[in-house]
Amino acid sequence: MRYAAIDVGSNAVRLLIAEIIENNGSISFKKNTLIRVPVRLGDDAFLQKNISEKKATDLIKSMQAFRNLMDVYKVTDYMACATSAMREALNGQEVADRIMIEAGINLQIVHGETEAKIIYASHAEVNIDKSKNYLYIDVGGGSTELSLFSNGELLASQSFNLGTIRILDNQDKDETWNEMKDFIREHTKGLKNIFGIGTGGNINKLFKLSQEKDGTALSYIKLRALYNYLDSFSLKDRINVLGLNQDRADVIIPACEIYLTVLKCANIKSIYVPTVGMVDGIIQTLIEKNYTIVH
Repeated sequence: MRYAAIDVGSNAVRLLIAEIIENNGSISFKKNTLIRVPVRLGDDAFLQKNISEKKATDLIKSMQAFRNLMDVYKVTDYMACATSAMREALNGQEVADRIMIEAGINLQIVHGETEAKIIYASHAEVNIDKSKNYLYIDVGGGSTELSLFSNGELLASQSFNLGTIRILDNQDKDETWNEMKDFIREHTKGLKNIFGIGTGGNINKLFKLSQEKDGTALSYIKLRALYNYLDSFSLKDRINVLGLNQDRADVIIPACEIYLTVLKCANIKSIYVPTVGMVDGIIQTLIEKNYTIVH
């Protein structure tokens, strides 16, 4: 069996096709194919509050390609979610309706809270000590999702309109930064030794650049040093000298700023980066949906 997950984000759209593995009653998945297309809907959505015809066409073409791949791979179930940019664009639903007609994909525009739930459904904490306190931090192009866990229980979860594209376009507001800091202070007070869990394309890239061994945590100090190092290069040199993709080279700086702010505010010394994201959470959500029906 194969499932597919589609994440229509503010910076890029992704398709993950995964093999579903049944083993003695437990169900897991193995990534088969992951494709990322840098459509960057956020620029339109946050500045114009509308998705332009050009971006809509690029998105529809990407979805048609995803549909063809899903057919070739004989995907048995899929889920497609759109986040911040499509939430904010006044014509978001209209574009989603066109995708249904032209690509045969049912794209759901999800709320920030639903997005946070899907992200932590990715079971990023599987190999982590359940008795500790964790703050999940997912930084996207349009929003940041925070979820706080203690002893394996979810204490609080919220989505904030703070994201990399929003910052690049100067659409981030001081009150949103303050609201996020207040949320962190309120929900972490009294909790000792909180660890961060970072998800999303930027933190995965930062972790790779840090050259830390898989499974080890990235310290706040090292992340801060990495930020200063990256920030010392011009955008052009981040692409040519450091070899970053064009659509990663600009967003990695504001992403770093968000992670550092959250870690500092929560007094977190280190962050785990389990290289999962929204698409992994979607596959896990599909497994949970279908598994309940079957058994």
